Amino acid sequence: MRKVIINENQKGFLFKNGKYVKLLSAGKYYAFGGQQIEIAELELPIDSLRATLDTLLRDPAVAKLASVVEVGDRELALHFEDGKFQSVLRRGKYAFWAVDKVHTFEIVDISTPEVSPDVPTYIFSKIPTTYYTKIEVSEFQKARLYFDRKFIRILDAGTYYFWKNGTRVEAGFVDMRLTQMDITGQEILTQDKVSLRINFVCSYRVTDCVQILTEIDDFSEQLHVAAQLALRTYVGKYKLDEILENKEQMSQYVLEALKAKEASLFIEIADAGVKDIILPGEIREIMNTVLVAEKRAQANVITRREEVASTRSLLNTAKLMDENQTLYRLKELEYIERICENVGNINLNGGDILSQLAGLVQKR
Repeated sequence: MRKVIINENQKGFLFKNGKYVKLLSAGKYYAFGGQQIEIAELELPIDSLRATLDTLLRDPAVAKLASVVEVGDRELALHFEDGKFQSVLRRGKYAFWAVDKVHTFEIVDISTPEVSPDVPTYIFSKIPTTYYTKIEVSEFQKARLYFDRKFIRILDAGTYYFWKNGTRVEAGFVDMRLTQMDITGQEILTQDKVSLRINFVCSYRVTDCVQILTEIDDFSEQLHVAAQLALRTYVGKYKLDEILENKEQMSQYVLEALKAKEASLFIEIADAGVKDIILPGEIREIMNTVLVAEKRAQANVITRREEVASTRSLLNTAKLMDENQTLYRLKELEYIERICENVGNINLNGGDILSQLAGLVQKR
C-alpha cells in the first residue's frame, strides 16, 4: 500500500494494471496492489505517461474540465489564458485544465506566409523566431518581397511578419534617397593631345525599384559608364584652353547626356558637374608661368597708369598755383603747418628754424 496526497492545484489519474480508471480530485489516497496514481498540475496541459490524451478525454469528468484544441498540418493555434497570450501551438491535439482559468484558441492559417491582419503583432515578440520571418523597412527604403524567388509586391516603410511554412521569404532593399556617385581620375585626351584627369560627380534617385532590378544588371555601373563616355566625347572635341574656359559647358553637356538615359536606367538625374580638372605636371608648370607673367604685366600697366594720373594731377595743381598767388600761399602755409606739427626744436647754422619760419610768415 502506498499513500498519495493530491493538492488543490493538482488532479490525479488512477490506473490499475496500466489501465486508466478515473480522475481523482484533491485529497489523500492509498494505492493497493496493481494501482498507480499519476499527478497532473493544473497549470500544465493535460497529459499522462500511461495514457493517451484521447483515452483521458473519453472520461466525462476529464472532458468536462478540459479546453481542447486540434491544430492541422498547415495551421498554428494561438493560446490565450484569461485573454492573455501564452503560447503558439503547432500541429496536434492539446487539452488544458479549465478549472480556474479560461482558455481560448485562435487558429491561424499558415498555408501562405502572409500573416492575417487579425493576428495581433505583439505576439511576435513573445514567440520564438522559428515561427516567423521579420522584415524591417526604413523610411528611406522600399523593399521587394519575394516568395520562393518570385516577386510578390513592394513593401513601404514599416515592420512586416511572415510565417515560416517552408516557403522561402526574401526582401530586396532599395535606397530611395538622393544618392551621389563620384567618377574619379578619368584620364582623357583633349583635341590637342593633352592628357587630363577629370573628377566628376552626379546625383540621382531610383524611380522604379522593381524594373531597376529585373531589367538592368547593375544600374550603378551602367550610370558610371554613361558618364565616362559623355566626358570622353566632350573632351575629345575641344582643346585644353577651350575646356578650361568652358567648365560649366562641359558639366551641362554630360548632364544632358545622362538625363537622356533616365528612362532606360529607371532613375532620375538631379544634378551633375565637374568637380576637378587635374593637369599634367609639365602643363601645370607652363600655365603657372604664363599666369605669373600675365599678372606682372597687369601690375606694370596699373603702375604706369597711376604714375600718369599722379603726374597729371601735379601738373594741374602747379598750373592753378601759378595762376593764383593766394592758392600758392595757402599751399605754402599748409606745408609749414605740417612741418610744425611733426618737428620740435631744430637748430640750423646756429639759428632756430621755428623762429626763421615765423619770420618768414611775418614777412609775407
